[in-house]
Amino acid sequence: MRLSGALLAASLLVAAGACSPPAENTQEAPKAEARWCDEIPRPENEAFPRADVESDWFDVYRVAGDTFALVEARQFQEVISYLIIGENEALLFDTGLGFAPIRPVVEQLTSLPVTVINSHTHFDHIGGNAEFDRILARDTPYTHANENGLSHKDLAGEAAPESFCDPVPGEAERARFHTPVWAPTGVVKDGDKIDLGGRVIEVLEAPGHTPDALALYEPARGLLWTGDTYYDSTVWLYVPETDLDAYERTIARLAALPALKQLLPAHNTISADPARLGEMKDAIRAVREGRAAGEKLPDQQVLFQFEHFGVLTSQPLLDGARGDKESGGSGLTTWE
Repeated sequence: MRLSGALLAASLLVAAGACSPPAENTQEAPKAEARWCDEIPRPENEAFPRADVESDWFDVYRVAGDTFALVEARQFQEVISYLIIGENEALLFDTGLGFAPIRPVVEQLTSLPVTVINSHTHFDHIGGNAEFDRILARDTPYTHANENGLSHKDLAGEAAPESFCDPVPGEAERARFHTPVWAPTGVVKDGDKIDLGGRVIEVLEAPGHTPDALALYEPARGLLWTGDTYYDSTVWLYVPETDLDAYERTIARLAALPALKQLLPAHNTISADPARLGEMKDAIRAVREGRAAGEKLPDQQVLFQFEHFGVLTSQPLLDGARGDKESGGSGLTTWE
């Protein structure tokens, strides 16, 4: 459910998808009565078979063969991590928020060695990185800055009771919520191919949403893990580290990939139609050329609505401003 405080205040949306922008770095979370909670579990996800795991936090679905979606549906980010299992090894694409350990769930699904790769290093995708001893990461200043983790002060709004649908984590868990320090054990770059045994996954650099964003591509099965580059909701492209030029190049590249059968996004729903990439390519061009009507919101945000998704960006980015791309970021900051 990617909502922002501005959107909530304007009562414009009740279903969207990932990190909300705070006022003065304190996130304004969704209200408990929002329709979002009534939509959990999402019917689109329930169309896939559930995996039999013991967890009070993660809903796990089998989405494509030995590929599992680990959904954190009861916190408004609705983050999705993916476990991709081969014959010899497994990849974990993102490790979620960190409200509950993800490794025990992964170990119920596979006994194979697991390597973590993050779609990008915003807090809601690296929360469980510290649980693992094999992590491949981009070699960028932005990534290295985010390896230091994020304090509870940075993320307090994410742990507010109104950020959850029942059951709400206990007060002690919420009071200490933070992103632990983590350390990569190797570097990953564009074009790398990871052989899991019977499955070869290709790494695609996908900058735009963040400088270190990645997508994963499995040509043999027509699968593309898109991270936050695309999901069926309001795609967030407003933080200072977002680069709209890079995003346009990325979305064009992904839209041109051959024989795509299924997108596997990082928020809300675990499957999306590959045709949406072409639609987003056209949409972001229309936004930047001034051919799409946008709604001005607080914190210099501008919302553009399209048939299958929205684009939430900021006026400084539309005006050509360039933010800091080296100091790291939570994904929750707004322009001054």
